[in-house]
Amino acid sequence: MKYIEFDNSKEFDLILLGRVAVDFNPTDYYCPLSQSTTFKKYLGGSPANIAVGLSRLGKKCGFFAKVSDDELGTFVENFFKNEGIDCSHITRCTNGEKIGLTFTEILSETESSILMYRNDAADLKVSVEDIDEDYIKKSKALLISGTALCESPSREAALKATILAKKNNIPVIFDIDYRAYNWKNSDEIAIYYSTVAKYTDIILGSREEFDLTEKLIGLDGTDTTSADYWHKQGAKIVIVKHGKEGSTAYTNDGESYNIKPFPVKLLKSFGGGDGYASAFLYGLFEGWEIIDALEFGSASAAMLVASHACSQDMPSVEAVKEFIKKEKEEYGEMIARG
Repeated sequence: MKYIEFDNSKEFDLILLGRVAVDFNPTDYYCPLSQSTTFKKYLGGSPANIAVGLSRLGKKCGFFAKVSDDELGTFVENFFKNEGIDCSHITRCTNGEKIGLTFTEILSETESSILMYRNDAADLKVSVEDIDEDYIKKSKALLISGTALCESPSREAALKATILAKKNNIPVIFDIDYRAYNWKNSDEIAIYYSTVAKYTDIILGSREEFDLTEKLIGLDGTDTTSADYWHKQGAKIVIVKHGKEGSTAYTNDGESYNIKPFPVKLLKSFGGGDGYASAFLYGLFEGWEIIDALEFGSASAAMLVASHACSQDMPSVEAVKEFIKKEKEEYGEMIARG
């Protein structure tokens, strides 16, 4: 059953708004960040990774963003262009703001941490003046990343984009993407997350992220209660992620679909969520059944946590299908389906 109908006449499959950063992942991993001395540079930021992921899967993406007016801004723009992502609404900052930097620690196969430098971050300078209604109207869907809501003027830009998408009957996807940096307090988080969530057709988040979103609403903190509440607000699909325990998609007809991670040898414990989101959305754009889209997302996530990069290692459709085939040959047809 299709829960969302996408207009296939549109120029873009997805336009995204949110964090664009540069990641530095250590090559001398399995030691504390304080002892790492060598790093590889990658494009980073959850919505940026999702855009790359979808592009690798053959979908066309656009982006609302600000980047720093320096060589790192050039690096981001060139990477996007090489992936076929439209950069017509990515502009340079004019007051010296710098692109956010992320240094990752790969302490063990299951222990990783992230150190972000986001003071005066360029991506938080996107403003309402940057939001173009005609550009939004060219897309099948709009994705808002929760980190865009943590600070003005980015939060107003995200709210404007969301409202314009709904005005033009364009589905809105909300990737909660909580990062503690830049937020002032939990009430502020709840106010802005819940505001956008009420306009949303698809919500993706961890249990912690839903709890932050629902802090002022008074729910009991269970997945089914969250899904029921957001369905009543208009959401068609609510996905609650539980890390190594898998995830569940709740649909507005009362159904639920469970997926488990594919078994892989982990290299790191971050990056899987962006592979999951891009591949799941690919399945929806292709008109797949929910469980098939979830399986595709789970496979992409497994491939990402087994690789060194996030954006750079996003897989193709053929690579994901081959991975699923090999996993099922080894572990059984229902290995990931809960």
